[in-house]
Amino acid sequence: MLTRRDLALGAGALTIAACTQTQNKAEAAETKTMTELSNTDWANMSEREWQEQLTDMEFRVLRKEGTERPFSSPLNDNKAEGTYVCAGCQLPLFTSEMKFDSGTGWPSFFTVIEGNVGEKVDRKLFVARTEYHCKRCGGHQGHVFKDGPKPTGLRYCNNGVALDFIES
Repeated sequence: MLTRRDLALGAGALTIAACTQTQNKAEAAETKTMTELSNTDWANMSEREWQEQLTDMEFRVLRKEGTERPFSSPLNDNKAEGTYVCAGCQLPLFTSEMKFDSGTGWPSFFTVIEGNVGEKVDRKLFVARTEYHCKRCGGHQGHVFKDGPKPTGLRYCNNGVALDFIES
């Protein structure tokens, strides 16, 4: 005959098994996502593939070198600890320790994660500026200026829509 204790123990065991299975499924999904990310040929994705993967605004900024309106990104005011990654391919570009409030309306950083950002000269305006992009997928992030804080004196002025934030 089953006792209440036996039922409680059985229910507890079933709960643990269900939680373990759910956790294993979540870990498997994360592993699959990471595998898909690492197996993606970012340099050769078609415009159509990018449009399917990104929102309209992300596509305009990351792929067409657009700029979002100042003060429109929630990441501008983000104070949490974590990592800022490219919204196109999830490559880590900045840490929260690199961020500062520039007052410009865009998330700003005084340095980058070494090796993950490329630069080129942007001559679209009357003056040449330094544009930077994600080294893995080539997604446009923003421009770098020489008016930032110590120790670098640089301000990486980033479009918030070009970033995702992963809290630690």
